[in-house]
Amino acid sequence: MKIAFIGGGNMASALIAGLAGKLTAGQNIHVVDPNGAALDQLRAKFGVTTASAAGGELAGRDVIVLAVKPQSMREVAAQLLPLLDKNTPPLVLSIAAGIRAADLSRWLGGYGAIVRCMPNTPALIGQGITGMVATAGVSAAQKDAADAILKAVGQTVWLDDEAQIDPVTAVSGSGPAYVFYFIEAMQQAAAELGLSAEQGKQLALATFTGAAQLAAQSDEPVSLLRERVTSKGGTTYAALTSMEASGVKAAIITAVKAAAQRGKELGDELGGAA
Repeated sequence: MKIAFIGGGNMASALIAGLAGKLTAGQNIHVVDPNGAALDQLRAKFGVTTASAAGGELAGRDVIVLAVKPQSMREVAAQLLPLLDKNTPPLVLSIAAGIRAADLSRWLGGYGAIVRCMPNTPALIGQGITGMVATAGVSAAQKDAADAILKAVGQTVWLDDEAQIDPVTAVSGSGPAYVFYFIEAMQQAAAELGLSAEQGKQLALATFTGAAQLAAQSDEPVSLLRERVTSKGGTTYAALTSMEASGVKAAIITAVKAAAQRGKELGDELGGAA
C-alpha cells in the first residue's frame, strides 16, 4: 500500500509508527509538511520519503491521509485538487476534526472517495479508538484499507451516518481530557489528604488503568461492577453519595453534550460556502 500524509504532526507520526514496516514498507509512505525538523525525524526513524510541499510524489498513491489543522483544510484541498489522479482516484482519509465529508468533497471538485475519521490521542501509544464513516464513493477495498490504517493505532468503530461523528468526537475524541481531568482531581485529593505527589499519582493512575481493564475484560455492565465496590454505609458509598449530591454524573453528561454541540458548530463554521 502506497500512502501519502499531508501533515506530519503527532497523530500522523503515531499512524506512521504503526504502519511503517508492518502494514507497508517505510519507503511506501510519503509525508508532506513545511516543518523540516519534523520531516527529518520521520525520515530517520521510519525511512519515509518527505517533501515540504505537495507535488508529483502523490501520483499513484493508494491513500492520501489529510492530517492538518481543520482551519488549513480548505487551503490544502485547493493545493491537492490538481494533483489527484483522476484515472485511479486514491482514497482520501481525513482525520481533521469538524471538517465534513461533503465540504471536503466540494473543495476537491466533487471528489467521491472520502473516509472521515475521528481518532483520539491514546493512538500515540497504540491504544486509540477511531470513529469512521465512508462516503458512497468509497469501494469495499478502500474501506478495508482505511480500517487497516487506523487499526495500526488501536480500535475502529464504523458509523452509518456522518452526523454520529460529533457524538464520537464528544465521547472518545475529547474523552481522554475528561479522564486526565478526573485523575488530576484524584491526585489533588490525595495530596490534601496527606499523601505525597508521587504516591497520589501512582495510586490514581493504577486505579484508572486497572478499573478500565477490568471493565473491558468483563461481560457485565459497568453499573454492576460499580455496585460490587459499593457497600451501603461504607467508604465508596460515602464518596458516590457525595458525587451524586453534587450532580457529578449529570454535569459529565451535560459536558459531553456540549462537546458534541461544539463539534456541530465547528462543522458549520469551517464548512461554510466556498
